Amino acid sequence: MLATGRVAKQKEIAQSTRRVANQGKATVLALGKAFPSNVVSQENLVEEYLREIKCDDPSIKEKLQHLCKTTTVKTRYTVMSSETMQKYPELATEGSPTIKQRLEIANEAVVQMAYEASLACIKEWGRGVEDITHLVYVSSSEFRLPGGDLYLSAQLGLSNEVQRVMFYFLGCYGGVSGMRVAKDIAENNPGSRVLLTTSETMVLGFRPPNKARPYDLVGAALFGDGAAALIIGADPTESENPFMELHYALQQFLPGTQGVIDGRLSEEGISFKLGRELPQKIEDNIEEFCKKLVAKAGSGSLELNDLFWAVHPGGPAILNGLETKLKLKPEKLECSRQALVDYGNASSNTIFYIMDKVRGELEKKGRGGEEWGLGLAFGPGITFEGFLMRSL
Repeated sequence: MLATGRVAKQKEIAQSTRRVANQGKATVLALGKAFPSNVVSQENLVEEYLREIKCDDPSIKEKLQHLCKTTTVKTRYTVMSSETMQKYPELATEGSPTIKQRLEIANEAVVQMAYEASLACIKEWGRGVEDITHLVYVSSSEFRLPGGDLYLSAQLGLSNEVQRVMFYFLGCYGGVSGMRVAKDIAENNPGSRVLLTTSETMVLGFRPPNKARPYDLVGAALFGDGAAALIIGADPTESENPFMELHYALQQFLPGTQGVIDGRLSEEGISFKLGRELPQKIEDNIEEFCKKLVAKAGSGSLELNDLFWAVHPGGPAILNGLETKLKLKPEKLECSRQALVDYGNASSNTIFYIMDKVRGELEKKGRGGEEWGLGLAFGPGITFEGFLMRSL
């Protein structure tokens, strides 16, 4: 009932306030989210986490308590639970070769979350699965052949001729990469409707704390699980309700920074190392990147504070640095900060959780809301992915 009511409300708003999408430009026609059932409150995380992994080191406890405060996260959703640890106690054993067990958990969970997010998205869209022509599937949390794209297609009942594209192990910018490719598909295949899904769990990266690997504790305090789904298409029909035009996309990497975000898959799962210079590298290069995107709006008078913003929050330091560097008003990154509070860093999904919050804010403002905005995400490479978007 709530989803139906929201769709009706959106269509009512659209009739009186909608801007017209540019002919041939890709638009976001619907958005859905899904989460595992296990909700982790940051207030209870330290005691629960240390109990599950049987750790009584006071220095690790103190460090984790500090991180839980500095991340600003309040709640997260996780596939990992006490039941998981009871079934797979070896996950809490340092050096244990557990990649088989981790993939056994992750492969199933990732597709299930993608399925639930897709159903929510398709319901909001209002058309049948038979009208989906392409699938773009994004995940850094599973690994198998065939991939989750095939399992998801079968579970949803998509045509066996649906055109599939799969992205593995792009990390936090994967959602924006998927959206960029979905845009290209939609704009170059008239009448196509692309289902884009992202789905992530931190099961592969879950490890017992080790003083030699301080970043493992950052992950324990910051990362969350979940899934998102979008329907993307150009030239919307009268029955469709687009809320965002994907006007222009840009990707770039920073030469010589491949080691700043480093992830390695081994018998123990996936391990990450983050260089302390990451926030500064982003801050040093973000202004030029944003100006390239804004220039495509064709309005020389458009200032950065005239835009709405959807920025993947790798952590508070990245948002703080970006806000300072670009001289943004505090409210400009509020949707990004609130997504971090509500979901943690959910990797490739997070940009879509933010876009959903941006959508809600723009709906409140009506025609008085910002027309143009930027969507940004950063990840291994260091890679920048960006979108110039237009609110409809």
